[in-house]
Amino acid sequence: MLGGESKNFSMHSNVVGEQADIREDEEQLVKFGEIVDLLVAAGYFRARIKGLSNFDKVVGGMTWCIESCNFDVDVDLLFHENLTIGQKISLTEKIVAMLPIMNCPHRLEPHQIQGLDCIHIFPVIRWLVKRSMETRKETAGFVRSYALYQYEKAHPSCLNQESDSLEKNDSIETNIQAVNRAYGPRRKYKKLDSTTTDEITRIKSTILEYGIVQAPTTSSAESERDHSVNHSTEGTSEAVAGAGVVTAENKTHQMQHDEERLSASTVGNIVGLQAQEIVQVSERYANLSIDTEDITNESRILVALGKQKVSLKNRERKLKENRDALIKSMDEATEKLKQIQESEKAIEEELKQMAEMETDENREIIKKLEELLAVHAGLKDQSHKFREQCKADANYFQKMVENIESSEPYEEQNRTAEYDTLKESINKKRLLLAKKNRAIATLMRQLDDVPGRSELTQYQLRFMELYNQVAAKHKETKQYYTLYNTLDDTKLYLSKELSLLNSIQDNYKEAMASASGKEQFLKQFEAIIEGVKRNKEKVAKKCEEEKDRRYNYSKKLAALVEIQRKYVAAVKQLTIECRKNEALLAQLRAT
Repeated sequence: MLGGESKNFSMHSNVVGEQADIREDEEQLVKFGEIVDLLVAAGYFRARIKGLSNFDKVVGGMTWCIESCNFDVDVDLLFHENLTIGQKISLTEKIVAMLPIMNCPHRLEPHQIQGLDCIHIFPVIRWLVKRSMETRKETAGFVRSYALYQYEKAHPSCLNQESDSLEKNDSIETNIQAVNRAYGPRRKYKKLDSTTTDEITRIKSTILEYGIVQAPTTSSAESERDHSVNHSTEGTSEAVAGAGVVTAENKTHQMQHDEERLSASTVGNIVGLQAQEIVQVSERYANLSIDTEDITNESRILVALGKQKVSLKNRERKLKENRDALIKSMDEATEKLKQIQESEKAIEEELKQMAEMETDENREIIKKLEELLAVHAGLKDQSHKFREQCKADANYFQKMVENIESSEPYEEQNRTAEYDTLKESINKKRLLLAKKNRAIATLMRQLDDVPGRSELTQYQLRFMELYNQVAAKHKETKQYYTLYNTLDDTKLYLSKELSLLNSIQDNYKEAMASASGKEQFLKQFEAIIEGVKRNKEKVAKKCEEEKDRRYNYSKKLAALVEIQRKYVAAVKQLTIECRKNEALLAQLRAT
């Protein structure tokens, strides 16, 4: 009987365990294995540790994936084993709260993670692993492009600079040629008869045809003639060469003489010439007197062009020097390029050898080394920037110290008084802040003491589980007590029966020796039989009462079972309606 009751109790406890813990399902175990394999393949090798619980593996993998996607999870940094139900629910709530922020298409509840409902957890883990891999690729691309940018910034290409300088030189030469074509010497007048054979006259007429006026300053005819020949020859050579100008002082002197229309010295020199020259020069000057103002403006332009020509020649000379330097640097860069190409070929050969040496086993290690090298380069750059920033801050603080040391005592007293005032106000504000923090901490503890919906659900499940276990234990204990009482009563009756039989056996011979003793013995025996019958009736009556109680309890049990069935149906209907409500709320939020 005891063995049968214990067997029933063990079966009942197994049923309760299967209802309360979903991890015993075979399909759940298969999904859990797939989750562990997926996390290990993604790089979370902590899932291989056999000493960790399944809950720690799943929650740790989800937290690792979320953090690898550049999202922060508000979890405790220190690892704690054997978390309580409240701590587990709080941790899972923080993880579940991050999924909508990451736009996860799958829905998950905290109690599903706490109960290891791997069928519903697996799609979320798969999506998180996929998202973490995509984020890792984006980060690798960004680090690679940043490394290339830093390399180009530290080692610029010489060929690009040389090509840019050559293009600038070509554009400058084109502009110079355009200026020469636009402001070059042009013939404004043309002589009708060419009968004059005198070289000096032809030179002067040619200069006048190009709009250049020569005015000698001496009184000697011969010296003036020689000077005019030399000066006209220079003007003609420059006109033919494309300059068309003389020095700035001579041009200013010519413009003054043109404005005076004809000075006395000019007339004297012209009279000294031959008659034909006098006629020709007089006619030419009469014609030129009409366009004096235009010639003056053109002369000014020619002076400016002369200055521009000189500056352009200097610039051309500098550009040629720069070009020679650039050609030299280009040759050096070409040699460097050849060396770089040779080193690049050697590196490519080494890379080919490394690619041949690469296997499936060390491929992940090589990728990890590449990522670490990129991170090392970035950290090195950050370290350099940090050192520069530290130097700048040190200089700034050194200047501040010098300024403070060199300041007057009165300013120090004012600053000290201001500092004391600010310190006192800060201390008061700190006290107020401490009071507020204590009040906030008290309110937070009060809020934490109030369980949430999911926590109440977990508490309900655990209370039901504990109630089932306590009820089963109580039933088993009650059966043990009933069995003990039954056996004790049986023992009592058997001991009474044994003592009665012993007394009968002891007194039988003495009672049968006389008639009075025999009669008394029979009366006592009948009294004993009557007592046994009365006890039997009491036991039978008690048995009937227990049967009636059992019947009443059976009726109550049937009624309670019916109520439970209705309750389960109502809970199921309520769950369906809640899901519909959540779906409608999600649609409203989406719209």
